[in-house]
Amino acid sequence: MAGCGSWFFFFTVCAVGLLGANAEIKFTIPVGRFFTYELMRETFQNDFEPLSKLYAGRLYDDPMIFKCNRQNFPDLPEWLRFTQRHPFDNGFLYGTPMSPGKSIIEIFAVNKRSYETTRQILVIKVTAETMLPYQAEFFIKLREIEKVLPSVVQDEIKQDLQKLWDTEELEVVNITNALDRGGRVPLPLAGHFEGVYVKVGSKQYFSDCLLRVLAPEHEKQCTAGSRVKVPGGCNFCTIPSNCITWCKTELFDLTQQEPAPPPPTVGSGIMETGVEFDPLESPPSRDFFPDYLVTVIVPLVLAIILCVLLAYVMFCRREGVEKRNARTNQIQLYHHHTILGNTDELRNMAGSRGVPPPLSTLPMFNSRTGERAGPPQSDSPVPLIRAQHDPYVDTLPRK
Repeated sequence: MAGCGSWFFFFTVCAVGLLGANAEIKFTIPVGRFFTYELMRETFQNDFEPLSKLYAGRLYDDPMIFKCNRQNFPDLPEWLRFTQRHPFDNGFLYGTPMSPGKSIIEIFAVNKRSYETTRQILVIKVTAETMLPYQAEFFIKLREIEKVLPSVVQDEIKQDLQKLWDTEELEVVNITNALDRGGRVPLPLAGHFEGVYVKVGSKQYFSDCLLRVLAPEHEKQCTAGSRVKVPGGCNFCTIPSNCITWCKTELFDLTQQEPAPPPPTVGSGIMETGVEFDPLESPPSRDFFPDYLVTVIVPLVLAIILCVLLAYVMFCRREGVEKRNARTNQIQLYHHHTILGNTDELRNMAGSRGVPPPLSTLPMFNSRTGERAGPPQSDSPVPLIRAQHDPYVDTLPRK
């Protein structure tokens, strides 16, 4: 009976794991509101090792990388972005939709230790809603995008901005990395951050502290590059890393913007009955003779001129043999002709020579007897020079 209970518990855990792996996570968000979803490594770790904690007692903390894409598409929707700094960090999906619709996101987690893969389905439904009429964008210099996306940090920034706006009805509209806005990559040193832009919106009009950003004195100080002083009574920064940069603060009043023109009405594509179709007239005839002259005749004329110049230089500008001889000294001409004549004479003598070659040119010739010795028959090498046989004998003739 105990064995049956253990098997039942095992199959129950496996079924729950399979159903959990294939379950869909659904979100419904309005248009113009900031959406963020944190990919927890602990959740996917349980999918990789569901029974390790129950039986083996092992707790793994494996590095993971996440790959997200829209279902049946290679990339994410244009409004959705993904970031993960390190395989030991959690990933974040974030963005602000600007049009209603439905997006199905596939999340793949790859375990870098065992190279197992698990999948999660995220369904995001965007509903139509009016945009917040008053929005403001702030730049936080001492933050990075991964440190701002957690909900706890967003609440801290939101509380400071609520005091600055003097209203509780404040919502985060968008959070953007400064690198996506053309910012520079910081040095890999302590105290250097990428920076983030945080945009919030409300139905209430801007407070007096925010309206001071539009003052000419404030703009003059920011343009001059001098240090801008925080307006009196407007410093609501409780955490130093959440302090905003006043020179990069922008206000947006959507109530004063002109509405977008309505889209054109698309017809059925079928003409109404009784309407005669009058096609466009054919374009006037064009004379291509000037184009022909420029394209063909002009290059041909230039080629002919170049050929004539080359022929004149090669044939008409040469001195000739008579003119060259007339300018040359007679002694030099006589020496030149003598060399040519002697050369021809030597060639004729060499061609008509019929005498045998001299004996001195034959191998192993004896100058005293006139005989030629055959090659040595002994195995020992015969020295050709006497000095090689007796190195202490002087073979040179002495007086």
